[in-house]
Amino acid sequence: MRRSLRLRDEESLTAGRGGEEADVKDPQIHPTAIIHPSAELGEDVEIGAYAIIGQGVRIHRGTRVGDHARISGPAQIGEESRIFPFAVVGEDPQDLKYGGEPTELIVGARCIFREFCTIHRGTVQGGGRTVIGSHSYFMAYSHVAHDCIIGEHVILANGATLAGHIEIQDHAILGGLVAVHQYVRIGCYAMVGGFSGVAQDVPPYTLVAGDRSRLFGLNMVGLRRHGFAPETINGLRKAYRLLFRSNLPLQRAMERVRAEIPASEEVETLLRFLQGSRRGVCR
Repeated sequence: MRRSLRLRDEESLTAGRGGEEADVKDPQIHPTAIIHPSAELGEDVEIGAYAIIGQGVRIHRGTRVGDHARISGPAQIGEESRIFPFAVVGEDPQDLKYGGEPTELIVGARCIFREFCTIHRGTVQGGGRTVIGSHSYFMAYSHVAHDCIIGEHVILANGATLAGHIEIQDHAILGGLVAVHQYVRIGCYAMVGGFSGVAQDVPPYTLVAGDRSRLFGLNMVGLRRHGFAPETINGLRKAYRLLFRSNLPLQRAMERVRAEIPASEEVETLLRFLQGSRRGVCR
């Protein structure tokens, strides 16, 4: 099968002195790989043995695609990402309403997709795209369904599974074999314990676990590892007690948090998340 490359990536073709283009490092492609003529590969991309790069795929500079991996398009893969053997990235969504419409996957820089993970494009009904932020890590056999919006520095451990239309905010971590229901939101710096089923929104900065996940307090380990100040953690503790341990109706608890706890960006983030919940939150 004929393979062709078009190195038109703005990060791959840079202007040199006197208006001349600087030297670019050609992609390294194994002879057995199959590259669609419309695919665009940036500078210093590596494509392994028997990998398949489909129509409408654009891979930015420095990305490495392992043996037998498959990337389908339309899809954009950010720079210096790694796609390990047998990962499937950008395939058609598993949605009965999908009829072959041109939807896309957008992946940020320095993401890692381990063996056998599956990442699907969006649907027209869900906005047309699945989006993954930079520096995110998807371990073996994890799955991201159509129309998910995933922030930066997110981790899905082995076998973690997202249904469609899920939002995961920055620095959230999902343990092994976690399953998340459609339209659920998982807040920033939250941790979902392994083998959990998540059917409602997970508030930012919290720790949840269980067959039908429930709250187990703040994600103290995560907050400390990310350098949150003691006064910030103390404010979140007080807010947590009022919101989830006071037996007050949520709206009344939120009013008390705003009245009694010194304002901070983190507390306000927590309150905005709760205010915007449509599925309800884990309690």
